[in-house]
Amino acid sequence: MSRIGKLPIVVPAGVTITVDSDVVTVKGPKGELTVPHLSDVTVAVEDGKIIVTRKDDEFVAKSQHGLQRALLNNAVTGVTKGYEKKLDVNGVGFRINGGGNKIEMSLGFSHPVVYESQPGVNLTVEKMSITVSGIDKQAVGQVAAEIRAIKKPEPYKGKGIMYSGEAIRRKAGKAGK
Repeated sequence: MSRIGKLPIVVPAGVTITVDSDVVTVKGPKGELTVPHLSDVTVAVEDGKIIVTRKDDEFVAKSQHGLQRALLNNAVTGVTKGYEKKLDVNGVGFRINGGGNKIEMSLGFSHPVVYESQPGVNLTVEKMSITVSGIDKQAVGQVAAEIRAIKKPEPYKGKGIMYSGEAIRRKAGKAGK
């Protein structure tokens, strides 16, 4: 039995779950998300809890058991609390401005870089940090990774865009005579 799959998901007040044959819809105070209903597992809502069970003990069913539960748990958390990731920008002369779903960054290139996020993901700029927030965990992580990929932190001076709290391995510079 999957350790993650067998755990029930407690449905908070204000969240409604609709189970169809191909999708599970989760509605809450922050919005609505749809999660694909995988073929070899069943999803049931009983007594304010979501219970995921697998149909048999085949390899595919075992694989989908924990996955379905994790996707549903992320959707429930997203429509109640939401997700956010913080990015820090380090570098002399680097600037960021904007907000909403579009930011403009000066990162040492010959031109300013304009990044526009996916719908449902909000970008907030404060001094030299970017906060990526939204209700879909996958979309928030994807947008944060795309922004970080524009100018990854380099190991010598630590310049670039990094996750808040990320430890960058630093290298020693050139040893002079």
